[in-house]
Amino acid sequence: MARPPLPIGTWGNIRTEKLGPNRYCARTRYRDHDGKTRDVEATDTTGPAAIRALKIKLRDRVAPNDDEITRETHVSTLAARWLEEITAEERVSPQSISRYEISVRVSIVPALGDLRIREASAGRIDKFLRKIAEDRPSAAKSAKVVLGQMLALAVRRGALTTNPIRLRKPRKTVVALEREQLDDVRAAIRRWQQPTPGKSGPRPTSDLADIVDLMLATGARIGEILALRWEDLDLAVEHPVLTICGTIIYVKGQGFFRQEWTKTDAGFRSVVLPRFAVGMLMARKLDAADNPYDAIFASRRGTWLSPPNVRRQWRAARADTGLEWVTPHTFRKTVATLIDREANTDSAAAQLGHGSNEITKKHYIVKAALAPDSSAILEQLGGRPTSDDPEKPGPGPQPTA
Repeated sequence: MARPPLPIGTWGNIRTEKLGPNRYCARTRYRDHDGKTRDVEATDTTGPAAIRALKIKLRDRVAPNDDEITRETHVSTLAARWLEEITAEERVSPQSISRYEISVRVSIVPALGDLRIREASAGRIDKFLRKIAEDRPSAAKSAKVVLGQMLALAVRRGALTTNPIRLRKPRKTVVALEREQLDDVRAAIRRWQQPTPGKSGPRPTSDLADIVDLMLATGARIGEILALRWEDLDLAVEHPVLTICGTIIYVKGQGFFRQEWTKTDAGFRSVVLPRFAVGMLMARKLDAADNPYDAIFASRRGTWLSPPNVRRQWRAARADTGLEWVTPHTFRKTVATLIDREANTDSAAAQLGHGSNEITKKHYIVKAALAPDSSAILEQLGGRPTSDDPEKPGPGPQPTA
């Protein structure tokens, strides 16, 4: 009866042979990734050392096809293959690929690059992500997303049976700002803008306060706000309108620039401005210096402001205020919650530039859960009515003794 072939990527019994003084050979049969079984051997000064050398040689044996991904592929190689794949497919935006490349280069490869795919266990990855999160929570989140997609590629190629990373995140409670908290936000920005005695460097401008006001006036994303030009604003009509038609993005090798379209098709929209935003924009227009991009918010050098710099300014302004939980996206949720409360969810979704109100309801609107109407059932717990209660009927005739 014929012996069944070895599974691909495995070897049979290892035999050792003494070749001479302090020289031993270990041999085995190995079934390569093309399906052919070949002899593989290694030598060393002792039999056990030769076996160890052979096992290392077998472990490092790669498929003839350079594109092959196996359990023995290094994580650094997997990262390169994954980046090549998403770049070739053109399904991911260039700015997203740039962020992924940074995560791979700065976080993943230095810590995990020399591991084999089979060694990238859930425990090792969790320890790695926790370590990064101690100092750089946002970097840990990015690394988790990238690793999850890299290992998903390994699953598709048959190198893993399951993905050790679960990308599903627990749903966060939507939190928006109350009006009193908005006063605290503006007060924190005013304090931050004041000159500090002995502090070097240029004095902060009013940009941060005006950017926050315009986010609250429109519900736009921070990148959309920073991409606004004066030509996108119409102050001559009875109800001034702002058209949101671009966003600031970063692409490796190009830096930050204005993308001529918004994040989604629904993001291209015109919004009517409230009076407080109109007043702010008119004041900025009077004091605005010329810049080559016609940007409403430009740097001192006349270039586009970058979202990371504005976020950094906000983190500095909110320090030691109790507002550490407030991010630029919180302003967007505040807008959605107020419009939903005063109007409806469809209006909130249109203001934010969402294609449907499902995303708006799920991620942007603060709402208390409404329990089913069980008031009729709960009426039974109200107690028996008494005759001295003028609002309730008496108990009726009483039985005689």
